[in-house]
Amino acid sequence: MSSAEQKIRCPWCLGDPDYTRYHDREWGTPLKNSRKLLEFLILDGAQAGLSWLTILKRREGYQAAFDSFDPEKIARYGKKDEARLLKDPRIIRNRLKISSAIGNARAYCAMKEAGEDLSKWLWKHVDGKPLVNHWKTLAEIPASTELSERISKELKKKGFTFVGPTIIYAFLQASGLVNDHLVDCFRWSAVQNL
Repeated sequence: MSSAEQKIRCPWCLGDPDYTRYHDREWGTPLKNSRKLLEFLILDGAQAGLSWLTILKRREGYQAAFDSFDPEKIARYGKKDEARLLKDPRIIRNRLKISSAIGNARAYCAMKEAGEDLSKWLWKHVDGKPLVNHWKTLAEIPASTELSERISKELKKKGFTFVGPTIIYAFLQASGLVNDHLVDCFRWSAVQNL
């Protein structure tokens, strides 16, 4: 057995090599790049009602379909782009989720034009450093928190959609604003040193 196989991981990532790779390299790693945060936000919105693995397997398709998540390009999408995306089998072809991705890019650009950086805005909610939880089992991890409810409300006021408290909590976990690796997972302590 290799050392990678012997590591203790959060149980949700076991059973699929893409999931395990994502867990080991990305999930919960503190992310401060605003454009990458927008990508995560769009992908978490696309996940609504689906498994994260479904979105993860289509991530490259999303990157290609949405111009590498370039917010300025996406913000300029019109009816022809929406029609193109609705026919693209590489992504989830849901009209509301596609409209949300475009609208969220526009909201991101509006924040930028107003002098607000998405990364700085998000990280100020946790005083610039990840909230570290000490969960021992998956059953202990909440679906949403007071923090995700507050950020959800504020994002909605800024024009973002598909940003309910549960989606936002998943986003906070994925982008490392919250460390929800289980305490016996090798990544729990590793992400704290990043």
